[in-house]
Amino acid sequence: QLYREARECLTLLSQRLGSQKFFFGDSPASLDAFVFSRLAPLLKAKLPNGKLQQHLKSLQNLCNYCTSILSLYFPWDGGESHLPPHPVGLHEGEEDPHKRRNQLLSVLVGLVAMLGYAFLSGIVSIQRGSVGPAGRQPIAMEEEEEEE
Repeated sequence: QLYREARECLTLLSQRLGSQKFFFGDSPASLDAFVFSRLAPLLKAKLPNGKLQQHLKSLQNLCNYCTSILSLYFPWDGGESHLPPHPVGLHEGEEDPHKRRNQLLSVLVGLVAMLGYAFLSGIVSIQRGSVGPAGRQPIAMEEEEEEE
């Protein structure tokens, strides 16, 4: 019964999509994201029981729909190649020459942000030393000298 209902759901989706590129015309909507998130794994994954997958593959417009979204938003996964694109200018085995600098800048920006928040929220405050009454300096604790 579950397979029957799933097949019916796929058939209804296929009928609703028709020959459109997306469910609500030429631009994707949240429904397209939701439907794609369910159809793509069903279409692409290797399943122990392929009944539902075979039914989906028989609905050509849904297959084209998934392939179109894959090639549009996931170009490294939509075609024949299964490798993600390399960053521009980097080849196999090379590292980003500015990686260390970027890490250091990230740490510094984070530190400044945390300190700024601490000062602005009042968690940390700076008080200036002041002269005590009668012009005397505040008493400071001094280390005691050890006697031998």
